[in-house]
Amino acid sequence: MQMPDFYWKFITIHAPKKISGTMKFSSIFHTILLLGALQGFILGVLLFRTRHQKPANRFLAMVLFLLGLCNCYLWMSETDFGTPWVGFLLNFFPGIMVMPVGPLIYFYIRANVEPGFRLSKKQRWHFAPVIIDWGPQLMAITFMAGLLLNLTPNRPGPWGQAIDDYNVYADIPRWMSVSVYLWLSYRCLSTQTQLDAARRRWFRQFLTCFGAFQVIWLLYLVPYVVPATTNFMLDTFDWYPVYIPMVALIYTLGIKGYLLPAQAPAPVKKTAAPPAEVVQEAMPLLQKAMEQDKLYLDPALDLALLARHTGLAPKTISAVLNQHAQKSFSEYINGYRVDAFRQKVGEAAFAHMTIMGIAYECGFNSQATFQRCFKQVTGVSPREYISQSSEKKQPMH
Repeated sequence: MQMPDFYWKFITIHAPKKISGTMKFSSIFHTILLLGALQGFILGVLLFRTRHQKPANRFLAMVLFLLGLCNCYLWMSETDFGTPWVGFLLNFFPGIMVMPVGPLIYFYIRANVEPGFRLSKKQRWHFAPVIIDWGPQLMAITFMAGLLLNLTPNRPGPWGQAIDDYNVYADIPRWMSVSVYLWLSYRCLSTQTQLDAARRRWFRQFLTCFGAFQVIWLLYLVPYVVPATTNFMLDTFDWYPVYIPMVALIYTLGIKGYLLPAQAPAPVKKTAAPPAEVVQEAMPLLQKAMEQDKLYLDPALDLALLARHTGLAPKTISAVLNQHAQKSFSEYINGYRVDAFRQKVGEAAFAHMTIMGIAYECGFNSQATFQRCFKQVTGVSPREYISQSSEKKQPMH
């Protein structure tokens, strides 16, 4: 079958690199890449299907899947399965997606250290920079569409050069993204005190392994993005200094992450009731923070923030709420949020909003949390409550 004219230029545009020399991985490196890809896919499926630590393990599953996809993409680019059409078609498939890896690592840590963590709609914007990974494919599709519609001249040279250059420099924001989210993950982990020693050690090892990988990647990246040495790096080393450590990441972190047992619930400690004078001082401050300052409207409100606002010690707030109000911190805060929802849902100013839109306005950041808390407080679902309220407002005939 005769190849189209533009094929011979585009066949060299295998993300994430431009091939300027003749060096190829030896068969042993091809095998390592393939095994790494298969391991990433298999462990990703196993983690995605686990029943314990489900939200956290799904974040880790996506990390392993994306790393496995990178290995598979490079392996297919190197081998072509014996037919050049494979290399041509790979130009239109975003097989190197690194921008989501950093957010997934961060949310994996948060889901493990924050009970009840769920990804909110606002947090999904962390994944928007994935468009950077799609840049070469979008340019290739644009060229092909223009060519087929006779809108683009049959001159693939400038497009191919643009894609080559893009593939080189796109690694800079990719490296920066993973590094920033690793720092955020370290900071998140350092603020947690409820983790047992074994799990804390695992999460530190997890982040340290990714940190070491970032150092290796940086050592390769610096000469790679310098135009005078780009071709030298590819001709001399190809991508194996980065991808072989990536395979090691998949094996080490995937297997240990899969074998990590679920965290046992922390034992409930019985605390003595706070003195009456402490309750008399604390309750007005807490009520003022809720009823006047309306801190419950902040989705990020936690015990530490409330303590800073009121000037009370966190353990004092917990003791007063547990022993005097007979509520946990989350029950106390979410009670105010439910009351706010019940008030707003009957106001004309909020009539145009959806149920979850009003819930977000009241401080909730998760649909599952809102549904659960609302039913605990009222005994009915939000939709049932609205229906009952509407029936009561109808005039009697």
